[in-house]
Parts: sequence; C-alpha cells; structure tokens
Amino acid sequence: MVLFSENGFHNVSMQQIAKKAEFAIGTLYNFFDNKDDIYITIIRELTDKFHGALTRAIETGDCEVEKLRKYITVKNTVFRENLAVVRLYHRETIGTSFSIKAGLDDGIRVQYAQFMNCLAGVFEDGIRKKRFNKIAEPIYLAVAIDSLTNAILLGCLEDPENRSYPEDPDVLLNIFFKGLLDS
Repeated sequence: MVLFSENGFHNVSMQQIAKKAEFAIGTLYNFFDNKDDIYITIIRELTDKFHGALTRAIETGDCEVEKLRKYITVKNTVFRENLAVVRLYHRETIGTSFSIKAGLDDGIRVQYAQFMNCLAGVFEDGIRKKRFNKIAEPIYLAVAIDSLTNAILLGCLEDPENRSYPEDPDVLLNIFFKGLLDS
C-alpha cells in the first residue's frame, strides 16, 4: 500500500512489492496473479470498510437528521483513517470518467448502489414522517448529500493546507438543508 501511495500504481513493480512485504516474489505470486490483483484487493478491502461503517452510521440514531450527522462524521473518520488508499485511488482514477464509480468492479458497484438505497431510505423515512419536505426523490437527495461530502473530502485531499472537513456535521447539513436562499 505504501509503495502504491507514494509512487503511484504504474511506478511500482511486483519485485518492489515483494521486497517491501518481505516475501519472495514467488510467494507473492501464490497470493496474487499480478499487481492489478493486489490493487483491486486493497480497494475492495477499503470499500468493505467504508460500506460497513457508513451503513452502521445510518442505521443508528434517534431520527433521520441524527443518522445523517453520523453519516457525515463517520465518512470523515473512515476517509482520514485510510488517507493513503484514498489518495492512491483518487490519483489513479482521476480523469478516467466523470462517474464517481469509475474503475470499480461490479461487486463494488453493487455495494455502492446498496448503500445509496439505504441512504435514500433515510430521506424517504424523513419525508414520510414529515421531518423533510419532499423537494426531490429520496435517491436524488442521497446522491446530493453523498456528492457534497465527497466534494468536500476531495477538496481537502487536493489542498489540505487551505481546506478542512468541518468537525461539526451541521455545517454540511446546513448547506444541504438550508441552502443559500433567504426565504
């Protein structure tokens, strides 16, 4: 992971990985077919970790707003705890597509879609309980808040000196819920 993060995927050889892992190269090939296989394994492990943590965050909480607060807070925590992998993935996939899911295999795409449906469920419950106005379909609201948090996190990744993720989740929720218009 460290080699990929420091040097980029294309600048690391299987020999370097074996040396860093203190394995003979043949032993490394017993576990992985190639460098791509190692990279995919790392990304899958990260997405499993993200998926589990974010799903647990939105499944707990007294109300829908609290679930969204936990989602924003946990997303920041998991992102920061795995910064090296996130940087690697971002560096290797930037410019490949306009899709947030660019470069993901089918299993990860399915996992992402499942999470987005769970997140949409939070908005659906809030609308049904009259806590939220139905300004859009719940899935659009889920995509919007996911995109907002991703944009802030990626901005922090690109310019950590001048940008930081708000510690208070209400900063992002206020952008999302209150917007810029003065009613």
